[in-house]
Amino acid sequence: MRNFIDPGGSSFLLGCGMMPASAKVQPLKKSAADGEALVRVREWTRARFTLPAEAAILVSEIACGVPGCPPLETVVVFWIGETRHHFKFFKPVRDVVFDDFPPAWLREALAVPQGFECDCC
Repeated sequence: MRNFIDPGGSSFLLGCGMMPASAKVQPLKKSAADGEALVRVREWTRARFTLPAEAAILVSEIACGVPGCPPLETVVVFWIGETRHHFKFFKPVRDVVFDDFPPAWLREALAVPQGFECDCC
């Protein structure tokens, strides 16, 4: 498993290419309901993609000030072995429902190729 300095924060999302470097990220004040929603989305990710218990899954809600970007979006990153997979919901984490998830058969298409860098997603 790779070592990341700040696996739950904006520096991780910038470093792994999930956000453009130009994004202005502010910490969000979280309620207990938001924490429950993060756990729920993490468990739904594990269930949808049949991930083992030891699979690392990161779910983060980010605020984005880039024009055209939704004010709040939910980013999901998970690893199968050394391969990182990612996708986004263009809504706050508490508004995500199970039917919003990509279908399970799309799992391998969510894999990020080695050396891939993109400012858009």
